[in-house]
Amino acid sequence: MLGGQPIIVLKEGTESTRGKTAHSNNIMAAKAVADAVRSTLGPKGMDKMLVDSMGDVVITNDGATILKELDIEHPAAKMVVEVAKTQDNECGDGTTSAVVIAGELLKKSESLIEQNVHPTVISNGFRLASHEAVNILKAMGVDISPTDKKSLKLVATTAMTGKSVGGEMSSLADIAVDAVSSIAEKLDGKYRADIDNIQVEKKHGGSVTDTKLIKGLVLDKERVHPRMPSVTKGAKIALVDSALEIKKTEVEAKIQIRDPMQMQKFLDEEEKTLRSMVEKVKKSGANVLICEKGIDDLAQHYLAKENIYAVRRVKRSDMEKLAKATGGKVVTNLDDLSSSELGSAEQVEEVKISDSDMTFVTGCKNPKAVSILVRGGTEHVVDEIERSLHDALKVVSVAIEDGVVVPGGGAPEIELSLKLRDYGQTVGGREQLAIEAFAEALEVIPWTLAENAGMDSMDVIIQLKTAHNSKKSGRNFGVNVLENKVSDMLDAKVIEPLRVKTQAIQSATEVASMILRIDDVIASKKMSPAEAAPRGADGMGGMGGMPPGMM
Repeated sequence: MLGGQPIIVLKEGTESTRGKTAHSNNIMAAKAVADAVRSTLGPKGMDKMLVDSMGDVVITNDGATILKELDIEHPAAKMVVEVAKTQDNECGDGTTSAVVIAGELLKKSESLIEQNVHPTVISNGFRLASHEAVNILKAMGVDISPTDKKSLKLVATTAMTGKSVGGEMSSLADIAVDAVSSIAEKLDGKYRADIDNIQVEKKHGGSVTDTKLIKGLVLDKERVHPRMPSVTKGAKIALVDSALEIKKTEVEAKIQIRDPMQMQKFLDEEEKTLRSMVEKVKKSGANVLICEKGIDDLAQHYLAKENIYAVRRVKRSDMEKLAKATGGKVVTNLDDLSSSELGSAEQVEEVKISDSDMTFVTGCKNPKAVSILVRGGTEHVVDEIERSLHDALKVVSVAIEDGVVVPGGGAPEIELSLKLRDYGQTVGGREQLAIEAFAEALEVIPWTLAENAGMDSMDVIIQLKTAHNSKKSGRNFGVNVLENKVSDMLDAKVIEPLRVKTQAIQSATEVASMILRIDDVIASKKMSPAEAAPRGADGMGGMGGMPPGMM
């Protein structure tokens, strides 16, 4: 107000929420997101059925998938969803844990704000606690060898427990370990396993037991001509990134033909060009042609006559995987194609899977790209198995890269909770309150695991604290939800990669701190459909940017 006159700074319709109200609204939204996925945590967590506006159904208990499918509007809630996405990209597993921890941190900080502890102080305390938590977790870590398939299988099994894979978990875990071990590479003394080199193809039909690993690649493509051989043994594969078609000119051109003989010459020349292209492929020694672009009908005919198996319009990403699997090189010009550029495989064949024909490139020597063909009774089952396999592949790759695992079942969280309370006393001041709140918030993981398994959460937490305090080996004790008791998680063979835990705690801390530091939410007025309609090129509505009434 200036001399009784209001000064309008913001646009009309803009909403502003500040102070404790802004904190309260943001925390409430973040807690709502955490509560949405909380019941899916652990081996006995429940599934969610999500139906979108088109009526498509997704059934899953994967935290990242649930939050991705939810149409969330609140800005603070969207920030929590980002935590799940980051966790999924980095580690594959632990998405639900990260979101639940973020929600609980904000819940505990709400009571501190009511006690007039400044949000910046809480944020600093959380950051100190997070840093110390990572050090404690590293001390808890158990080293494993990247070639220790037995331990890697336990990591994969832990990630898939609770997913809808039924009794096939052991075979799927074996597939995941074998796939990641195949594509793992040692560079500068460090292992690297990029799961982008593992192609997952889905086909519903059959059962989960029919899911298999192919030491090569599966292409969702059929041979281009029925007279081509359906099976090619001892395949020499040409990977070509150019069309076996007559090129169109770069500029618009017209050819005028006045004489029928000229027309015939023109067609003969076209045929000759296509035949020479096929000759180049044959001359290189290739008996399989995989083309990223199109193959002309006439070229298909000549390829079939030469007994060359050909596939067209293959995705760029699949071409790159084929190069890694077969040891071939992708050639952009047929003139450059030679025997040294060809890839090799024991067999290339066309197989009918469900209702479509697929090309299997199998028997590659030491392939650095492999395929997994996922089968299942229905589309929803296949989708959920694919999500489970993604988690398993990612955690195995992380375990191979880092070579460190920690016990699961809430054991690290209880150990952190106890150690951070001691650490808080060394820090002192108001930050101690925040560190203690952080320690208490971490107990939500074992609490929820027990709750979802139908156990008494309070009793479980007390038993865990007693076990962790009483003996040194007690720090590995967690919630054994399959036997409904507290036991040593290493003995129960429940292990997770260290990175899953550190990433979850760091991401949750960062998002909680960011939300806490917001004291003013300024939201613009929502545009009406008329205002949001696309405008003319010069930014004005109407036809060609002409003002209404001038048409």
